Amino acid sequence: MATGIRAEVKVDGPNECPVVRAAAAADSPGHSVSRSGTPSEDGGVIEEFVLESDESVDCEELRPVFSYGTSTAYRFTREPDALCPCAYVERFEVPVVDVRVHEGAMYLTFHAPEMGALQEIVGGLRERYPSLDVQRLLHTRGEKGEQDLVFVDRSVLTDRQLEVLETAHRLGYFEHPKGSNATEVAEELGIATSTFTEHLSAAQRKLLDSILNS
Repeated sequence: MATGIRAEVKVDGPNECPVVRAAAAADSPGHSVSRSGTPSEDGGVIEEFVLESDESVDCEELRPVFSYGTSTAYRFTREPDALCPCAYVERFEVPVVDVRVHEGAMYLTFHAPEMGALQEIVGGLRERYPSLDVQRLLHTRGEKGEQDLVFVDRSVLTDRQLEVLETAHRLGYFEHPKGSNATEVAEELGIATSTFTEHLSAAQRKLLDSILNS
C-alpha cells in the first residue's frame, strides 16, 4: 500500500537556476524539465526544458536542441553539487518529477515517502529560500485514493498573531471546557481583551483561508 505524499512547492526567484534565468530573459514560462539518467563526463546532471518563446536565449550554458515553432527546447549540464532547489530535494533520494517556471517563481513537484521526510525537505528548503510556499499536498490512503492534506504556512501570520495563538493554545483557550477565558489569556499577554480577540480573529481568518482555499 502506497503511503507517500505528493508535494508541490513554490520558490520565488532561485537565480542560481538556469531555467529561471532563461525564463526571465525570454519573459516566458518554462516547463517540461527533464533529466538524463546518464551523468555527463564530469558527473553533472544533463537537463532539458522548454521555453514558450521562439526568441533564442543568449546564454553560454544553454544549448538549443529542438524547435516546436513557438517554443524551443534547451539543454544544459547541472553540476553535481549545484546549489538549487532541485538539487537540494534530490539529496534526500527523492526525484523531482515536475518543474515549472512562471513569473520568476519555480514550482517543484516531488513524492516524499512519509510526513517526516516531507517536513525535513520543506524545512531545509525554507532555510535556503524563506519565501517558500507549499502549494498543494496529496496523500495516498489505500483504496480511498488521493486525499487532500493541508499544509498551513505559519509565515502568513504576524509575529503578534502567532504569539496570541501559541499563548491561547498553551493556556487551554481552545479546549472544551476551556482551560482559560479571553480575559485570562489577554492578561498573560499583557494586552486588552479586545486586542486579544482582534488578533485571534485575524489569525484564525488567515488559517481558515489557507485551509479552505486548499
